[in-house]
Amino acid sequence: MDFIQAVLIAIVEGLTEYLPVSSTAHMIFTSSFFGIQSDDFVKLFQVSIQFGAILAVVVLYWKKFFDFSKINFYVKLACAVMPALILGKLFDDKIEAVLEKPIPIAIVLIIGGIILLFIDGRFHSPTVTNEEDITIKKAVTIGFWQCLAMMPGTSRSAASIIGGMQQGLTRETAAEFSFFLAVPTMLAVTCYSVFLKTYETSQMKGYELILKTNENLKMFIIGNIVAFIVALIAIKFFIGVIKKFGFKPWGYYRIIAGVILLVYFSLVK
Repeated sequence: MDFIQAVLIAIVEGLTEYLPVSSTAHMIFTSSFFGIQSDDFVKLFQVSIQFGAILAVVVLYWKKFFDFSKINFYVKLACAVMPALILGKLFDDKIEAVLEKPIPIAIVLIIGGIILLFIDGRFHSPTVTNEEDITIKKAVTIGFWQCLAMMPGTSRSAASIIGGMQQGLTRETAAEFSFFLAVPTMLAVTCYSVFLKTYETSQMKGYELILKTNENLKMFIIGNIVAFIVALIAIKFFIGVIKKFGFKPWGYYRIIAGVILLVYFSLVK
């Protein structure tokens, strides 16, 4: 992977992390399209640049994240992230195995798109219009919904937003809580991948892979900066679209993208 390819992957991450289209699927397909070898560092890079996307949410909603007088906000996020932390650890190896199979991911993109076409008409009369009204029980339930995204192609954002709407949140409130929940979730995944997980092939920990060469370190830094900048724009754009059009545009996009990728990997690859 060279610098241009690293920047392209970071742009894809920033654009798709908070949209209901699956950033993981898009990065996998981007890497495959450009012929990027899926070695240990590339796998780590695709996970670690989520840190840049995390910072985008913290910057945009800094008043919420640094208002230490509202302890309930942090408690709700802590409770909501627990299901993903526990189940993610238990099924980590199986998740990685699926990441090597792009055709099932393309199929999941299509199925998820079909679901999004009907989401807007499914949940009527939302009762929760702001984060303060989300109870611990609702937060944990949304956290379990988020776990559906362990299947690559599902989209963490889509799963948690649908879970929020199922719990009575408005589209906008569900989307914002999904953004908030992404911070501890992706921070945990990034730290686990970079500092704790040992790759079987190289027997090197993540931070050692990053520091292995100056080129790796530069790609890691540049990738996170690019993902941060692009994610700032994408979040604002997404909120505007769901306010005006709901989730149908993303449903159509997933179906079209899924079909194209399914054909590509079935015939070309």
